[in-house]
Amino acid sequence: MDIGIDLGTTNFVVTTDAGVVLSEPSVVAYHRYKKEIVAVGNEAYRMIGRTPDYITIVRPLADGVISDDGMAEYMIKEFILRVLGNQPVRPRVVICVPSFITDIEGRAVIEAAVSAGARKVYLIQEPIAALLGAGVDISQPSGNMVVDIGGGTTDIAVVSLNGVVVSHSVTTAGNKFDQAVIKYLSNRYKLQVGERTAENIKMKMSNVYNPGIGHRMKIGGKNIYTGMPESVEICELDMHLAVEENLSDITEAIRYVFEQTPPELIRDIYDNGIVLTGGGAHLGRIDMLIGAETGLKCRIAQDSDYCVAKGTAMAYTKMDALREGFEYIPVYK
Repeated sequence: MDIGIDLGTTNFVVTTDAGVVLSEPSVVAYHRYKKEIVAVGNEAYRMIGRTPDYITIVRPLADGVISDDGMAEYMIKEFILRVLGNQPVRPRVVICVPSFITDIEGRAVIEAAVSAGARKVYLIQEPIAALLGAGVDISQPSGNMVVDIGGGTTDIAVVSLNGVVVSHSVTTAGNKFDQAVIKYLSNRYKLQVGERTAENIKMKMSNVYNPGIGHRMKIGGKNIYTGMPESVEICELDMHLAVEENLSDITEAIRYVFEQTPPELIRDIYDNGIVLTGGGAHLGRIDMLIGAETGLKCRIAQDSDYCVAKGTAMAYTKMDALREGFEYIPVYK
């Protein structure tokens, strides 16, 4: 069996030739007294903000790379075993990594996959996988720009002839948006909310282009002064003000990539437009905001959450072509 893995900071997605077969949060619950892992994925995610002192919620990946080797290895092994079941097959695995990953960080990813039972491991850069999954033909001498807004990082890249020409990454992404919402509610309404509540607010109330005050939502939390339960009513404008600074970081990163891009490819991008992928593409009207800031067409890829994961699985059928580009897929046995 051939497996593609999107090793995301927020979500761990596994694909095969049958499509997406597993998608769960990249979270591990660890029992500090027993020194053992008690839950992984969805089960651990449901524990966030609800655990006793002796159970710690760990996110083994930070900013797109492994931050806790032991926990990441266990998580990768657990998810691969869930996909394989009782099959004795040792799979080939393609793992998607950020374009800025170092050799040491890449080696940590490889060792985790090998220890989980992989027969052979390939690494593919995130922008390449994102465009493949979005259905873009990257084999032609034509520039294509992708903005992949994940949980830990936003990757911006220009791709041509199966390779990355220019890329840039910022750690402003989904998790930073959640933290910005928490901070805004604390400062503006003196209300303390948790990560899961902030994420829910972000997805339901975000409108980053021309927000209004008509669409409202009541949220509950804890008053930071009295410590008592309290609820307030917020609108789209609140969410826009909360994430405005983070959005500026992303648009500035896009401008930086344009500054580094050769003129001929700039013309191609003007014709082809910008492709948005990742979970962050669901922020309300973010395509319109980026289009207004750049003056270019901007579209959200179909099934944007899983573009990177789909691209990793598609890499098997395009492996020879991808290796002809100036960015090779590293292979490890």
